[in-house]
Amino acid sequence: MANSPKEKLRRLLSLFSREDRLLILINPDPDAMASAMALKRLLWRKVFATTIAGVEKITRPDNLAMVRLVGLDLVPVKEVDQSQFTRFAIVDSQPNHHEAFHGIDFDVVIDHHPDTGVKARFSDIRPQFGATSTIMTQYIRAAKIKPSANLATGLFYGIKTDTMNFQRKAIIEDVAAFQFLFRHVNVHMAQRIEQAEMTLDFLKYYRIALERMRRRRHRISAHLGPVRHPDICVSIADFFMKIHDMAWAIVSGIYQGRLVIIVRNDGIRKDAGKLLAEKFGRLGSAGGHKSMARAEIPVENLVGHVDHTDDKAVARWITRRFKLG
Repeated sequence: MANSPKEKLRRLLSLFSREDRLLILINPDPDAMASAMALKRLLWRKVFATTIAGVEKITRPDNLAMVRLVGLDLVPVKEVDQSQFTRFAIVDSQPNHHEAFHGIDFDVVIDHHPDTGVKARFSDIRPQFGATSTIMTQYIRAAKIKPSANLATGLFYGIKTDTMNFQRKAIIEDVAAFQFLFRHVNVHMAQRIEQAEMTLDFLKYYRIALERMRRRRHRISAHLGPVRHPDICVSIADFFMKIHDMAWAIVSGIYQGRLVIIVRNDGIRKDAGKLLAEKFGRLGSAGGHKSMARAEIPVENLVGHVDHTDDKAVARWITRRFKLG
């Protein structure tokens, strides 16, 4: 069959020769990192060398733990001399998703996000899939490769995170890949990655959140003021959703000249992504999924609405737009 995993694998491998030096570019999250590892494994002994480069600095504790535990050799893209490579690939993303991808003539693009008109010598875009790790697992199986515990654990965790433990979009192929990987996964390693929810410098922001949180019925919110990274807001919003009888969590902070608003809900009531787009879409980027959403608003766009340096005023402004009190 023309579109079978075996045929796609054949066409993918036909692009490469033993003299090629491949650069795999990713925006590093678990799905992207695991997919890059899988592509590197598929091309082992088929190319001269493979380098995996990240276009963003990793700050999330679970992602840092994954890099360390699965032994991923990831280099910052700024340290890479692209002239030293003959082939270029991107996984779990597409060329127009990040400015660092612009201007590169990609040979391979493999992704599960909606197709944005990718032009590459080989592209495999499957938006119906829950994770790119599922696509890469199909390639691994088609190549009859027994994945190492590190690779299997990476792909396993990539599927878990991008499908939110199958609470988000997933199809039977995601389930089949997950079941296959489970035979080879290091369960203790996967648990250690998943449990790495914070670093020590996160703790002070939990104190700030607990001091500033406002609760109204089944909804809770907190504005943290300046934060070291938006992932702090994500971590605290997820933490708030663990509280009994909590249906909504809204956590915000100021990061690099932007007001970042993270929303979580129980997925039963209103659509968080649509609500955030409706309330803040005109001021910046806003949207997401039914149970998780994000807005980023340049602080200059807040002029005339709220003083972004006044933490109490920002907290009131956000909760009023959500009608939280």
